[in-house]
Amino acid sequence: MRRLNKWIRYPLYLVLALALLIGGFYIYVSVFAISKPPHPSNISSLSLVPEQIDVDCYTIGENWIRKSKSGLWEMYVAGEAFERGVINGKLSKNLVHEQEQAFSDQITKLVPSPFYRNFLKYLIAWFNRDLDKNITEEYKLEIYGVSKSASPEFNYIGSPYQRLMNYHAAHDIGHALQNFALVGCSSFATWDKKSEDKKLLIGRNFDFYVGDKFAENKLVLFMKPEKGIPFMMVTWGGMTGVVSGMNMKGLTITLNAAKSEVPLGSATPISILAREILQYAGTIDEALAIARKRKTFVSESFLIGSAADKKAVTIEITPDSLAVFDPHEDYIICTNHYQSNSLKKLQSNEEQMLQSASVYREERIKELIMAVQENTLKKP
Repeated sequence: MRRLNKWIRYPLYLVLALALLIGGFYIYVSVFAISKPPHPSNISSLSLVPEQIDVDCYTIGENWIRKSKSGLWEMYVAGEAFERGVINGKLSKNLVHEQEQAFSDQITKLVPSPFYRNFLKYLIAWFNRDLDKNITEEYKLEIYGVSKSASPEFNYIGSPYQRLMNYHAAHDIGHALQNFALVGCSSFATWDKKSEDKKLLIGRNFDFYVGDKFAENKLVLFMKPEKGIPFMMVTWGGMTGVVSGMNMKGLTITLNAAKSEVPLGSATPISILAREILQYAGTIDEALAIARKRKTFVSESFLIGSAADKKAVTIEITPDSLAVFDPHEDYIICTNHYQSNSLKKLQSNEEQMLQSASVYREERIKELIMAVQENTLKKP
């Protein structure tokens, strides 16, 4: 009988211990790992109301949004962090909702089970438990301002602020799923003899796939922040981080994912680091100084073009190191592998070059650049 009791007791102890572990995990995530919103000193912008000027055209003071003939949305926002976030959210409220809906639909498609989606929610919250510690107060306030216009329809995922914070790390989380081809961008720049007017000419293909709906309603955002350099970026509703952009000093930045190990915790999201560079750097050296200040949790290449330096380079980042690739030519190509002497021999980079289409895309872009004597925007 005692032996039988042991056979019963031990599995019960194991189940109880597992239940306590899972319960403790959920409690920890719910209480400690959820980012708490910042405290803006002035919330008067919350009372602002958009004024409709025309079909698909709204203003709030000097700020505005409209849909251009190209089919892209264009928006101008100015002010301090929380204020411009609030105005951004109010003007692009419908776009924010559509992006959340598209993102939610794609996640439902990829993870049909409600149980696993709920577990995934807590897993991401735990993964991003230190996210707010790695984002400056300025950008937390801006994201919080935008979140004030987020729809309560998606509160089952998390609070508006928590959701928008996590969305800014979505590009980074995509690195962990690179084998599913979520991330695979190409970019290049030409100057001097390879450009018709001798000036910088930069192009990029942005490839971050989260469904066709998510790719609609792109937004060209012009921003005049209270601090830093006015800039523009190509983005979508609710996104304050940068994937492609240019500032008033002629500095450009585009993102190209590199091969990463599966990250175990969050640091500074790549798009937030790119935003800081775009807002506060006017030269390659200034961009490099900002990049060195931040720790990221995935690997990335930034193609940095600089009118002041009259050339472009790539800043190559891993969670543990940073390098610069300068081709010492009048053109540069950046796909999804490292080219600097210190990083190109990494095992993960060599695997990326062998197993992905990154090298093929690099060679194809070079072939096209070499096919013309001078690169130009003019149609042939």
